[in-house]
Amino acid sequence: MATDSKVPVTRERGSVAGTGFFPYLSLRREMDRLFDDFASGFGRVPTWYANELMPSMNVSETEREIEFTAELPGLEPKDVEVTLSDNILTIRGEKKAEKDETKKDYRLVERSFGSFSRSFEVPGGTDPSAIRASIDKGVLTVTFPKPARAAARKIDVKAAA
Repeated sequence: MATDSKVPVTRERGSVAGTGFFPYLSLRREMDRLFDDFASGFGRVPTWYANELMPSMNVSETEREIEFTAELPGLEPKDVEVTLSDNILTIRGEKKAEKDETKKDYRLVERSFGSFSRSFEVPGGTDPSAIRASIDKGVLTVTFPKPARAAARKIDVKAAA
């Protein structure tokens, strides 16, 4: 025996929707979603700004060495730090730009700054003293020799005593 109910039932969590039982349920959900969406933007760097700060990087390798290159226009060696710790190569820096333009009837002053950091895992056994880093025309180049591979060796298996 089927009953024809006039109360709309949604498939979402089996809840009852509409005005009969919970007149403000859908309004409350919308307000919660609105505040969640609004609050989620605080404390985060906008994607367009983060992409502007993050340098483009290339990694290449030859038989003997590995080379990282990063595009860092306008940066000088004092603005960049390269470190190796626990087989993690980290490139950090800070971009600063200032524009001061004075014309006949106006003056424009713009300042922007931000820091970036990129980290890469390098092969174990990399010698930190062999890492070379230089900047030329806004391109940072970090080069280091590949660590020697451990030679394979056969291990004799003996009977337990």
